[in-house]
Amino acid sequence: MSPIPKMLIFMGAVLLAVGLVWHFGGRLFNLGRLPGDIVVERENFKFYFPIVTSIVISVVLSLILYLFRLFR
Repeated sequence: MSPIPKMLIFMGAVLLAVGLVWHFGGRLFNLGRLPGDIVVERENFKFYFPIVTSIVISVVLSLILYLFRLFR
């Protein structure tokens, strides 16, 4: 069997897990509302850029992948 279908299924599962953590974990861990996230609110406009949240998620995922490769 080709590795592409397995990779697509794995990536779909990862996206589903990230979406669930973002939805339910946001209430517990305040994801998306960390200090340093950029929010600009005007009358009919809201610009939101979660820069610090993105950095935190990147560091956590990098650490998980590093540990996975270390013990593999």
